[in-house]
Amino acid sequence: MAYSQEKVGQQNEEALVSRRSRLLGAKSQLFYDEPVHLVRGEGVWLYDADGRKYLDAYNNVAHVGHCHPHVVEALCRQASLLNTHTRYLHTTILDYVERLTATFDASLSTAILTCTGSEANDIALRMAQAATGRMGIIATDATYHGNTSAVSQLSTRMPPIGGRARHVRLLPAPDSYRHPEAMANGKAFGDAVREAIASLEQDGIGLSGIILCPLLANEGFPALPSGFFDGALRAVREAGGLVIADEVQPGFGRTGSHFWGHQRVGFVPDIVTMGKPMGNGHPVAAVATTRDILATFRDAFRYFNTFGGNPVSSAVANAVLDVLEQEDLVANARDVGAYAQGLLRPLADRHECIGEVRGAGLFFGAELVRDRKTREPASGIAEQVANRMRHRGVLMGKTGIHGNVLKIRPPMPFSRDDAAFLIGTLDEVLGEVGGVPA
Repeated sequence: MAYSQEKVGQQNEEALVSRRSRLLGAKSQLFYDEPVHLVRGEGVWLYDADGRKYLDAYNNVAHVGHCHPHVVEALCRQASLLNTHTRYLHTTILDYVERLTATFDASLSTAILTCTGSEANDIALRMAQAATGRMGIIATDATYHGNTSAVSQLSTRMPPIGGRARHVRLLPAPDSYRHPEAMANGKAFGDAVREAIASLEQDGIGLSGIILCPLLANEGFPALPSGFFDGALRAVREAGGLVIADEVQPGFGRTGSHFWGHQRVGFVPDIVTMGKPMGNGHPVAAVATTRDILATFRDAFRYFNTFGGNPVSSAVANAVLDVLEQEDLVANARDVGAYAQGLLRPLADRHECIGEVRGAGLFFGAELVRDRKTREPASGIAEQVANRMRHRGVLMGKTGIHGNVLKIRPPMPFSRDDAAFLIGTLDEVLGEVGGVPA
């Protein structure tokens, strides 16, 4: 009977994948070798069509937990009253922007609300261009900042059709594991920034700014020493450029020590972008900046976003801030993240494929290698681990320069018991795949 039910489930899954391919395109991406058909979420748990539950150790989308009652209630209440765009007066967006900007340095006192992080980063690039009168932008060569035409130029995963734009300069992403000497004080990174600025000047383009995730999340969240970015950001500002912090992944308290990633590493940006976590799954994102930069942007671009900051989105975003405060989730990220890493580090004594354990708060993981002496990346093992964890009821992913860093990034209510279950399961899986060539 169990076999027959499994077969029916497999047939349904294959039919769904086929239908998805036909309607959304053959290369519409899915996670895992065997995709998960999710139908419900609650807290840190997700449930598939067969009723099986999965511990969500991946999603920063449901930041305060899947289907949090307070967020759902705020959405429903506002949707039953009014939902329109921001060319009418409405207090909800103003209340939210006041609360949001109060979490930043006093200089960052204004914001534009959008629907996605891609839109937010697109606006940030245009803000830097408007404020400086120049086009050049610097990023790392292992970054990701979204899907618009402008920000997709910054990604190396899929080279732009027609080649990369002349105004883009990509720097080698820092690698704390293989090149610790270059990470010692950030000098090598700062020198690379200065070379990029000189190149832009030589080509008659000039610098508008640099865009960075303060955690370098997609780069594999390397261990950054204090002041690592100082020299690079000083060079940008000396050249008249702006500093853009993309907080989509480290923001809203995920690192546990601070509300924002840039606060944790010790710099004040000129522009901050954010997305996924702020709406707990509802499409809302934002760009925060100074009054002067926003005024310059408004003069240069007649920007308007029909759905950005609408009353429902603003109500949802406000509710997320409520939950973060009321449930003390930043402190929880600090406590549970430290506890989880404490459980994860001893695994390196038992599994040769673990090269380095690292992270901050509820964003942590391990770099997997084929050989600890050569530090050769093991992206194949990382892929196997993610897939086998999925079959044991834990959803997680991989990232990094070489695609070999296990990425554990659960919703903020993640508990010590959840962490113990995750690490215990990971221990079993690493025992199975750690010696497999990949």
